[in-house]
Amino acid sequence: MALSDATVRKAKPADKPQRLFDSGGLYLEVAPSGGKWWRLKYRFGGKEKRLSLGTYPDTGLADARERRDAARKLLAQGVDPGVQRKAEKAAGMDRAANSFEVVAREWLAVKKPEWTASQFAKECGRLENHAFPRIGALPVADIGVAEVRPLFAYLIKQGHIEQAHRLRHQLSRVFRFAIATERASRDPAADLRDTLPSRNPQNHPTITDPKRVGELMRAIDGFTGTLPVQCALKLAPLWFCRPGEIRMAEWTHFDLDGEHPSYTVPPMNRKLKKAAKENPSTPPHIVPLSRQALEILRELRQLTGHGRYLFPGARDPKRHMSDGAVNAALARIGYKGIITGHGFRHMARTLLGELGWNPEALERQLSHKEPGVAGVYNKAQHLPERRKIMQAWADYLDGLRVSGVYT
Repeated sequence: MALSDATVRKAKPADKPQRLFDSGGLYLEVAPSGGKWWRLKYRFGGKEKRLSLGTYPDTGLADARERRDAARKLLAQGVDPGVQRKAEKAAGMDRAANSFEVVAREWLAVKKPEWTASQFAKECGRLENHAFPRIGALPVADIGVAEVRPLFAYLIKQGHIEQAHRLRHQLSRVFRFAIATERASRDPAADLRDTLPSRNPQNHPTITDPKRVGELMRAIDGFTGTLPVQCALKLAPLWFCRPGEIRMAEWTHFDLDGEHPSYTVPPMNRKLKKAAKENPSTPPHIVPLSRQALEILRELRQLTGHGRYLFPGARDPKRHMSDGAVNAALARIGYKGIITGHGFRHMARTLLGELGWNPEALERQLSHKEPGVAGVYNKAQHLPERRKIMQAWADYLDGLRVSGVYT
């Protein structure tokens, strides 16, 4: 006799397990503890087997019958429902193990040695903020354009076009890693490349009017922060290096007492590291040190020369200065949004060009690669002229600082 909802509900435990049969092999097992399990008794390959179909009351009588019918359909097709369930469970575990977040973190671990700590933090943060909350739990093989497109659409709606481009590029790298490790077959982020608006041109704020440069140099002299930050702020216009080449500078990279004092700059960002790896014969980038720069460095060496970095972090002296320290110092002296640490490069290139210095030597001092075929064959470093440039530039800034004109 088939079971009813009332019979199932009123079934009481006994000293031994009870079995209340429905039909088609379905029965309710009532344990002495009071627990109630739906089970299916069936035969496959000449052997009697049992399959759990859920617990009551989470699984009601109607649901148990539906699960029984689904299992019997598999039996009719020559499939053991117990084996099928184990296979589905294993597949589910495999899909969870190959979720987008799991694969992405594997990729991050592979790339970490190639990046600085700050770059690694940026790459992690972008995924953690924009990708993992939405697609992190999805199997990487199942993610398509429909799942990825909203990530970019949200950033674009917020006006973060550059961030959308960076996220798309980063997702493509993760998907390509998944393809290479045989856990995905396509890169849906690449399919959306042409759907993103063009990048906004990024022009770093700078100052190129000599009179205003003089005002800036006097403002820098009036900065009252810590000595390392003071020195970094003073050296930034003298060296016009990339900001990271200042804040991550190490004492072992400096020759302060030789015939030609200099800072030998190691590759510090991803592009420069890649270029150095591809062309190991490329000469290192040299920053000749002017008399003014040497004076600043010798004062700084008394304070931080015992450590690794010229500009140690305020919280952890074993780490270098944070990437926002120079810009924060510029903001403190009233130049927020007017010039940035990177803007000193634009300032120097513009004014030195107007002073008539050799453009090729200037590009070498900026560590710019010459485009086209010339960049492949022209290995001239112009170092003697660059030494003259760096001293002349320091003298020029002194002139602007004192009188607003160069004499």
